[in-house]
Amino acid sequence: MHPTLYTKRLYLRRFTPADTKALLDILSDPVVNRFLPWFPLTTLAEAEAFYTHRYAPLYQLGKGYAYAVCLAENSVPVGYVNLSPEEPYDLGYGLSRAYWGRGIATEAARAVVAQARRDGVPYLTATHDVNNPASGRVMERLGMTYQYAYQELWQPKNRPVVFRLYQMDLDGNHHRTYLGYAENSPQVWWKKIEP
Repeated sequence: MHPTLYTKRLYLRRFTPADTKALLDILSDPVVNRFLPWFPLTTLAEAEAFYTHRYAPLYQLGKGYAYAVCLAENSVPVGYVNLSPEEPYDLGYGLSRAYWGRGIATEAARAVVAQARRDGVPYLTATHDVNNPASGRVMERLGMTYQYAYQELWQPKNRPVVFRLYQMDLDGNHHRTYLGYAENSPQVWWKKIEP
């Protein structure tokens, strides 16, 4: 697993079993969850299972970037940043609603991107629902560029969603575009579309 990361305001570390209540706080809010790929958590037992199935295996294998985002003054998670360890090196993030609009997601993701660059990750991607432009603004502030939009039947929520794909090359190869989502989508838009 990758090292703990520090920024001016934040401290990024592994989640632990002691973070179950914080995970529940982050992932139970239906407004926060609207654009996340899983249903809102409702109980501490669900939050414990989420940690056990999603985070613990990554930590045991020492793979991936799976960080709890904490404010520097304490160790209570207020969000998360994840980066998958293989193609398409997908970057994802979520934040408790009380911390929206403060640049925290951008600051945390920037630290993970910098670590990925140091580790030799060649590029990264990130996607957002077209109805969630705030997430796209985080991607743009990170220096990611729009590639295309595509439709996907989003699971487990089982609803069609149009996503925008952004990409950032970390190794100097600016001629690649990850096409995996486009190749598996019933509809693709190469120009930036609005909701």
